[in-house]
Amino acid sequence: MLAGLMKALARRFHFTLFKEIAMPKTLIILAHPNLAQSTVNKHWAAALRRHADRFTVHELYAAYPQGKIDVAAEQKLVESHAALVWQFPVYWFNCPPLLKQWIDEVLTYGWAYGSKGKALAGRKIALAVSLGAPAKDYRADGTVGCTVAEALRPFELTAKYCGADYRPPFAFHTIDSNAGYSEAAQQAAAQSAADYLAWLTALQQA
Repeated sequence: MLAGLMKALARRFHFTLFKEIAMPKTLIILAHPNLAQSTVNKHWAAALRRHADRFTVHELYAAYPQGKIDVAAEQKLVESHAALVWQFPVYWFNCPPLLKQWIDEVLTYGWAYGSKGKALAGRKIALAVSLGAPAKDYRADGTVGCTVAEALRPFELTAKYCGADYRPPFAFHTIDSNAGYSEAAQQAAAQSAADYLAWLTALQQA
């Protein structure tokens, strides 16, 4: 009887310890209209899927090819994760249209904001983006005239309006297409996946 009690206590201790050290999962909302033709975002998605215990990769364009979003299902998916990352290639200083639609439709009054909308309150939200322009363009004296964070500030404002814990974005500067990729550029894209995982680990542990 004592032996059985000791085993039960050991199992409970192991389970409690596992819960304490287990890293909470992060939801990656991946919005790329043609992921098969991507280089950077495809590398990132593949790297994330090798860590399914830590990340859920949710491809919007694969999930909703007709563009009709299941709002209730998306809200439940967000609620079941500790953090949320919007991953996408930057198009004209914005996200692809289906992600904009997702934000418009999923972040509803009474759920994401408003007196009773607390679903995102305190939840970590961040961006992971690929950009066609080089990093030197995203400076005050560059072609764009501002930083990546400044160019994408509407996402920060949206997250903070919902009470979320918005974190600085992960950005990789390259052309997100197979066309014209040199061997060095391919290697840089592959390295960016490792950098992305390290950034996500820091996000989860912060």
